[in-house]
Amino acid sequence: MMRQLITGIRRVATATASAVFVLPHQNQTRSVVRAFASSAASYIKSTTTCSLAQTTTLAQSVKMLDARKTFTEDFFFRQLFDEQSHTYSYLLADIATKEAILIDPVLEQAKRDAQLIGELGFTLKYALNTHMHADHVTGTGYLKQLLPGTVSVISQSSGAKADKHLVDDETVQFGRHVLRAMSTPGHTNGCMTFVVEEQGIAFTGDTLLIRGCGRTDFQEGNSRSLYRSVHERIFTLPENFRLFPAHDYKGNMETTVAEEKRYNPRLTKDVEAFVELMDNLNLPYPKMIDKAVPANRECGLYDIPKEV
Repeated sequence: MMRQLITGIRRVATATASAVFVLPHQNQTRSVVRAFASSAASYIKSTTTCSLAQTTTLAQSVKMLDARKTFTEDFFFRQLFDEQSHTYSYLLADIATKEAILIDPVLEQAKRDAQLIGELGFTLKYALNTHMHADHVTGTGYLKQLLPGTVSVISQSSGAKADKHLVDDETVQFGRHVLRAMSTPGHTNGCMTFVVEEQGIAFTGDTLLIRGCGRTDFQEGNSRSLYRSVHERIFTLPENFRLFPAHDYKGNMETTVAEEKRYNPRLTKDVEAFVELMDNLNLPYPKMIDKAVPANRECGLYDIPKEV
């Protein structure tokens, strides 16, 4: 816009400069000044005015697309998927020490995961759950059998059995890498978001999904708690942090803090509108809940079939 204004002024000044300096009467001077302003304005097109809004949008987009952190050379990351439950599991490892952790494993994929871990030469140190799932049975218990020495991990507030229970801001270490457990209740009381600050990533479980969130109509669900967890804990992470949910049903794989703060159709609402929305979703009763929740209370040690 500034370039167009300068161009307009130069053109008008060239045409009128001599007249401005030789006018003998004040009225004539005013006329020329008005003509000068009018002519300059004609060079500032209507699209220039629109560009102010466009510039704001562009600035927001640039902020939203701030460079993600690059994984360090000794950090391994692999996203895995279970088609039946639309669950993402995440294998992280220290490449130097070969110590690995697995987030949100699924019972039916435990053999696949154990094989991959063996092929890569890793040792599974921890099998963690972001919460006590209601849509699938965790693979944690089976992995403890397949890969002896694996330690099962879940929130102390989950009500589930595990070898290790986490509280807010507690950390687990694999090799030199550190994962911080951040309490984010709302979908369930025991929901946690796992953050690896150095790599700029967080695993949000069912608390925050891509352009959505977990339901709050069962398992101690509370819409206000979920809203507070997202806005006060997850949305306060750096905006370029990459977010990885426990599920997706539309083929999306990851998002960022900035994207969800701007585009999440549920969590961009104020808290009252969010609560009203969540209270009126009228979702069907979860198909797996009566099997999954009792099994997951035992951290996957319950009713493991001989062949999965």
